[in-house]
Amino acid sequence: MEIKVLGCSGGIGAGRRTSALLVDDDILIDCGTGVADLSLEAMARLRHVFITHTHLDHIACLPLLVDTLFSRLQSRPLVIHTRSDCMRIIHHHIFNWQIWPDFFELPERERPVVCFEEMDATRPLDIDGRRVHMLPANHTVPAVGYRVEDGRGAFAFTGDTTSNDDLWAALNDHAGLDWLMVECAFPEAERDLGRRAGHYCPSLLAQDLVKLRHQPRVGITHLKPGAESEIFADLRRRLPERDLVRLGSGDVFKI
Repeated sequence: MEIKVLGCSGGIGAGRRTSALLVDDDILIDCGTGVADLSLEAMARLRHVFITHTHLDHIACLPLLVDTLFSRLQSRPLVIHTRSDCMRIIHHHIFNWQIWPDFFELPERERPVVCFEEMDATRPLDIDGRRVHMLPANHTVPAVGYRVEDGRGAFAFTGDTTSNDDLWAALNDHAGLDWLMVECAFPEAERDLGRRAGHYCPSLLAQDLVKLRHQPRVGITHLKPGAESEIFADLRRRLPERDLVRLGSGDVFKI
């Protein structure tokens, strides 16, 4: 597998893009502002979008992506995968004819250009040899992470979460993990705000990472604009034994 980070920032501005990962050339995990940097040809190769949760930084480009690809999707619709409650929020608040057209019934209700498949936490989804597992998350809205594996290795993306024993137990249930992409949005000085907002800060993430029995490379995401260096330096001090990487838009890694 090849994973390209289209966006992983906690905000926008001067090269910062919000959450979106491209897996090979046909799968997106989240659909934040990073998707806008794809060419039309790259967008046309997309077949599946896995949504972690419904906050705007993770779905901002979803309505625009469907609109941009409308004519190409009439023969093969884009499939959105997420929890059923997340999909209800997206449908009710975005594709509602007021914020955006309801592409779940265009060009006709019987053959829409976008369709929804509910994810089941107990049943992974196989897409051409890549198995996608849903992971627990602890955020302010219904949220999940994802673990993706093929015959060669595996990576996981937590999405937005704060302290959450179930997440680490779910990761430990699997035999291996090559890359973990985990958020750490807030600096230590804003720990209380971070917890109320459902995000990690360095001390909370350091406490939770000891629960992981695997030793993957750890890519840090969702750093708040302007506090990136402070947060990452703090993590390095607290986790000297971990292989930490500060991820950025455009980063590519293979598994």
